[in-house]
Amino acid sequence: MATVGNTYLTLADKFKRQNGNEQIAAIIEMLAEYNSFIQDAPVIECNNGTKHRTTMRTALPSVAWRVLNEGVEESKSTTTQVDDTTGILEGWSRVDQALVDMASDKAGFRLSESRAFLEAMNQEAESGLFYHNTNTDPEKILGLAPRFNDISASNGQQIIDADGTGSDNTSIWFVTWGENACHLIYPKGTTGGLQHEDLGLDTVMDANNNPFRAYRDRYCWNLGVTVRDWRSVSRVANIDVPALSVDATTGANLFDKMVEAYWKLQNHGTAQGKKVIYANATILEYLDAQSRLGNSNVQLTWREAGPDSEPVLHFRDMPIRRSDALIVNEERVV
Repeated sequence: MATVGNTYLTLADKFKRQNGNEQIAAIIEMLAEYNSFIQDAPVIECNNGTKHRTTMRTALPSVAWRVLNEGVEESKSTTTQVDDTTGILEGWSRVDQALVDMASDKAGFRLSESRAFLEAMNQEAESGLFYHNTNTDPEKILGLAPRFNDISASNGQQIIDADGTGSDNTSIWFVTWGENACHLIYPKGTTGGLQHEDLGLDTVMDANNNPFRAYRDRYCWNLGVTVRDWRSVSRVANIDVPALSVDATTGANLFDKMVEAYWKLQNHGTAQGKKVIYANATILEYLDAQSRLGNSNVQLTWREAGPDSEPVLHFRDMPIRRSDALIVNEERVV
């Protein structure tokens, strides 16, 4: 039988969320991660039901110079079609009515639980965006890492090898978000983004099939990701985390690798979409340290993102987002 405290809110949870005046206290989510792709990624309805079909050009037609009174051989381009699927990310919450009744701010108490579910959904979605693989988990989505995981593949030129070995590596991702580049998808006829359904007060059963009254909520996110042009993404892979050093004498020189990844992207500027870099906190710390060596400090700048907003770290013309979904125990990409 499942432990109640691991599944549902308990009385202890209730009091942890109140201050001495029995008001809902500000919750400091010590485990909250920085998941920022939702600031950048466009969301587009699937063009084929629960799938999004992309026609990719695989070869250009041949052309030739001709002389007068002589023709040239006819040719054509070649294409292939790729279907990207969506997945259903879902969570259910129930809170004993008696717990809610004890709270002086009933709506605020329920909202505090909703925020936790929203954060959990957000973290799982971002982890899936990078790492989930429908080849091993068909109910999930196909993330970026399984798509850019073979240096010898046709899109292998987009992978920059930072020479790390073993299984303690991480990656830096350069992503172009746009309709014809990389974007999120949701099933045709549904709504894009995370949905919250307040089901109100209901009669539910405990583990012994005994009824009690509880408030119930459902959280659902139908989403997937598609890469319509693999030149819109580049990956600095095989960054050996333990080998990194602040002076780049051991491990990867992060700026050298990032310059390579930068020029692997197609169409710089804003013609194809919004270009963003994603890295975890460990990489950002070493970038900060290595940027202070020699003339490397010109690579990083802080820029205002907009009125009344905090400055955003940039590498050249690309903002850098912190993503705690990026792990530090990746296997070597070969």
